[in-house]
Amino acid sequence: MGEGGRVTPEQPPWWTRAVVYQIYPRSFMDSDGDGIGDLGGVLQRLDHLSDLGVDVLWLSPVYPSPQADNGYDISDYQDVDPLFGSLAQLDELIAELHGRGMKLVMDLVVNHTSDQHPWFRESRSSPDSPKRDWYWWRPPRAGLPAGAPGAEPTNWHSFFSGPTWTLDEAGGEYFLHLFDRRQPDLNWENPEVRHAVYAMMRWWLDRGVDGFRMDVINLISKDVGPDGELRDGPPLPGLPYGDATTSVVCGPRSHEFLQEMHREVFDGRRESLLLVGEMPGVTVEEARLFTDPARAEVDMVFQFEHVGLDFTGSKFSPRPLRLTDLKASFGRWQAGLADVGWNSLYWDNHDQPRAVSRFGDDSPRYRRDSATCLATLLHLHRGTPYVYQGEELGMANTRFDGLDDFRDVESLNHHAQAVAHGEDPDTVLAAMRRMSRDNARTPVQWDAGPTAGFTTGTPWIAVNPDAAEWNAAAQRDDPHSVLAHHRRLVALRHADPVVALGDFTMLLPHHESVYAFTRSLDGSTLLVVCNVSAHEYRLGELLPEMGGGELVLGNLAVEDPAVLRPWEARVLRVG
Repeated sequence: MGEGGRVTPEQPPWWTRAVVYQIYPRSFMDSDGDGIGDLGGVLQRLDHLSDLGVDVLWLSPVYPSPQADNGYDISDYQDVDPLFGSLAQLDELIAELHGRGMKLVMDLVVNHTSDQHPWFRESRSSPDSPKRDWYWWRPPRAGLPAGAPGAEPTNWHSFFSGPTWTLDEAGGEYFLHLFDRRQPDLNWENPEVRHAVYAMMRWWLDRGVDGFRMDVINLISKDVGPDGELRDGPPLPGLPYGDATTSVVCGPRSHEFLQEMHREVFDGRRESLLLVGEMPGVTVEEARLFTDPARAEVDMVFQFEHVGLDFTGSKFSPRPLRLTDLKASFGRWQAGLADVGWNSLYWDNHDQPRAVSRFGDDSPRYRRDSATCLATLLHLHRGTPYVYQGEELGMANTRFDGLDDFRDVESLNHHAQAVAHGEDPDTVLAAMRRMSRDNARTPVQWDAGPTAGFTTGTPWIAVNPDAAEWNAAAQRDDPHSVLAHHRRLVALRHADPVVALGDFTMLLPHHESVYAFTRSLDGSTLLVVCNVSAHEYRLGELLPEMGGGELVLGNLAVEDPAVLRPWEARVLRVG
């Protein structure tokens, strides 16, 4: 690491040239026929990860959980849910990955627990419980009886629709949950909470885990008044709630808590680990602080700016993406973290609809080309790329015939709230089809069999009907496939220091269809040109000063060097 937090070629951290692969275990591979993916299934498919060439496996939660939010509601931090297997299988997975030169990053969900966690059950048992202050309990709003409309302690709107407060009738007080009512928020103001979390993290590191992806970690610090009060947020248009983000996003003690975590958990083990902070609403300026190595907080953040460009207000109010907006966003993050900190790069994850359907063109004509074009665009930026399971196969959004096809708590809560507030059910359903998280959660398509090779039983959510054509078996030996192109992208990052560490310069910032930039390091320059459209362009007219160049990587066989075909991406060595 260089001076002042800049990542330099002299001593680059290992994760600058790494590629991370995210597994959502419920949907990855089922080994026991119950229709739900598990650790045994992950162990069966490790050759797929080795073949792809990735360096890190990020495992979404496998802890014991009532599964209200598919495992992001944890009831025991130090075990494995029998639904997914056993602690012995997780130990086996760690050993197998390490034997293949890969690392394991666990999902860490410590903004909230399940309401079935022993900590919360004890906290709820009595207002005098020694763990009462481990969570956020508040009496009804002054002058209103408990349970009356508007009696919630604040007007905050939950990220999963509805109020952020639920009344515990037995105790007469409300508890805070920024997400589902079955996910009560931990009170990080209490040092006992923090040190219990740190002890748990050390326990996982001692088992051989190589780091953590920290779920909504910038929400752990709430803006508390001098008397412990939490304040109303500004009203949200069309809703009877207020915006909680001013009080909960990057709260006043966020950096203090993460620095304390670093001292308590990571000191002495730092160099080999990967620490990623998922941070909704984080700004570039805040991200510089969170990822500055001199401050010892996290290595990189997951930010959401670019995946908020194709909707207005709610994600369920979608609109077309303007490529110039995407360039402005990506460009701002590349520039903002150029001298301090580091970027995470992603299109897909378990919370986002499939990128080829969302930002590409999933029609039969252009699906393969747009999937590989988007992948090239992303992987050639400066930062650590993340591949979400199935993305390397070009998996697309699925088909939802009706409400019964959905499983996601966020989507179902939204439907109930929207219809209750008078929105047209068909319009609500249409938006859910496009933007629901369930699009990312259909089973990985391993082969053309009736359940896509995912299970011998009935899948917990239906397999995408296109699995007969779009699957790993069909692509494994096809050099033209989406999978083969991802292999080449991963190999290029490993082989060429320019990809990992080169400076970034945006070109054509105002062009509505072509995304172009350069990466430069030590006299070597790569020109990346991606045609994010179904139109054709002449390269010489777009970038006359960049003529010629050696083709390093392309997603299509070049027929005419002067012509950039629909969804064509080229990486050229120039100068």
